[in-house]
Amino acid sequence: MDRIIYNTVSEAELNEHLHETLARKLPAEPIEFCDWSWAQIEPLFALLEGQSIDAENVTLWLTDWSHLSGLIYETYQRLYVAVTVNTNDPDAEARYNRYLDDIFVNAEAAEQKLGKKLLESGLQPAGFELPLRNIQAEVEIFSPANLPLLAEELKLSSKYDKIIGAQTVQWQTKEFTLIQLQSVQRQPERELREAAWRLEMRRWLEDRQAINALWTEMFTVRTRLAANLDLPDYRAYRWKKMLRFDYTPQDCAQFHAAIEKVVVPASRHLYERRRSKLGVDELHPWDLLVDPGSRPPLQPYEQIEQLEAGVARIFERVDPQLGEYFAIMRLENLLDLENRKGKAPGGYCTDFPVSQRPFILMNAVGIHDDVQTLLHEGGHAFHVFETNHLPYFQQKRIALEFAEVASIAMELLSAPYLPRGQGGFYTEADAARARIEFLESSILFWPYMAVVDGFQHWAYTHPSQAVDPAECDRQWDALWERFMTGVDWSELEVERTTGWQRKLHILQEPFYYVEYGLAQLGAFQIWQNALQDQAGAVAAYRRALALGGTAAVPQLFQAAGVRFAFDAETLQRAVDLGLRTIETLDSIA
Repeated sequence: MDRIIYNTVSEAELNEHLHETLARKLPAEPIEFCDWSWAQIEPLFALLEGQSIDAENVTLWLTDWSHLSGLIYETYQRLYVAVTVNTNDPDAEARYNRYLDDIFVNAEAAEQKLGKKLLESGLQPAGFELPLRNIQAEVEIFSPANLPLLAEELKLSSKYDKIIGAQTVQWQTKEFTLIQLQSVQRQPERELREAAWRLEMRRWLEDRQAINALWTEMFTVRTRLAANLDLPDYRAYRWKKMLRFDYTPQDCAQFHAAIEKVVVPASRHLYERRRSKLGVDELHPWDLLVDPGSRPPLQPYEQIEQLEAGVARIFERVDPQLGEYFAIMRLENLLDLENRKGKAPGGYCTDFPVSQRPFILMNAVGIHDDVQTLLHEGGHAFHVFETNHLPYFQQKRIALEFAEVASIAMELLSAPYLPRGQGGFYTEADAARARIEFLESSILFWPYMAVVDGFQHWAYTHPSQAVDPAECDRQWDALWERFMTGVDWSELEVERTTGWQRKLHILQEPFYYVEYGLAQLGAFQIWQNALQDQAGAVAAYRRALALGGTAAVPQLFQAAGVRFAFDAETLQRAVDLGLRTIETLDSIA
């Protein structure tokens, strides 16, 4: 009887039945999915795995897989947001860890089965060429033995957040987070800046042994991930994991060499310019955040609402549609901006793909860096909105090299609108100050990026040395001497050599840093285009964002009207543009 019924139902009807079955079983609101267990989720994957696919039904099958994958991803992101907005919330931590233990491992294995099923079908759905390439790479590095290690790595990363989130100091009878303390380092009084800087460093060094121990645990886990796949080292594993098809470690070495040739001399020039303006004999680490004219720090806002409103006006001027996107985020409470005790460090923009919304977390303390950070994360948020038209979750996996173009370019495209007369925060003179500060920090960033990236290349290709934190200190110091010239660190050796502990990407996001340097080079080219045609540059920027993960990195850069490059010549043009603009703005500031 069952066989007779089966023969009277068309394949299309079976596919539609599967689609309707999944739709009935899934929650109406994605947030409800956060409370599901693997026992509830596994049958949905089983339905998709058991369904045959062909040219007629692959679109519907992909739609269902995409929706289920999006729900899994959104669940993780919502739980991650909860543990970062409050690292001291035991319930949020328990839910996050429960997800890692119960769902993460199983979902990763189930996703691999579906990816393999699609690959073995030989089908090439329209617009799915790049996702298929990504799936192939992920199938190649999948190992069931690695699933618990990946979950453990995420838990260790959360431990780092807890360590940093607990870092506070007493400053003039008040408790300050270390981020809040940095505002003191922007004060004209040098003795005050030095005292604040030394206090911050002492607090970091109190956690030195804890971070060393955490690093050793993380490093051991990562080494095992590569060993389980018989890869030569963790770098080889991470290269595939990060889907880096368009450049190699050798390209990174070329970029480091270009930075050493082009940017290190420019950095020395900028440091000397700062030293001369400050009127000091030697530039020390506590002299790097203060205004070189010894003017009080820029104070763009007093209340978070003012920060949001000012940035909203700027986005509206850059492009009305981008302004509408940011208005949605404000209306739907998709921003958590203010620094507070217990909040995870740094800033990020994540996405909830099924809800089709981004979320921004940052640590604002009333300084100009907060404006730049929100402009930066806003670029990431716009990337989410611009890709909402793509039908499949797998098409929205954006290469990080171009994801950072979206954010850094937005900082540069927004720069003309910083003055109050354009909707921003400042007088013309203070807006010029802010732009100089940003451009200087951008140029100075490239050598620091080379240190961070170079450190990771060394660490994961020299595992027997790098598992020892003391060796890490020595290597960091050697790279610092190569790239970071112009600041006097005499008698501050411990603070200098432990700098790698203060870079969260090294602990939490290995090899995720060169993207910023490559993207900044692309963003400077977009800025150059905008100087000729702002509206045209913004339109090209948005068209490139809308491609999401459907084009390779070089093509994404090309769509934005720029080149994906590592060479000294392209870098020289970008640095020259920055230096020329600084000199021009200097006459206004």
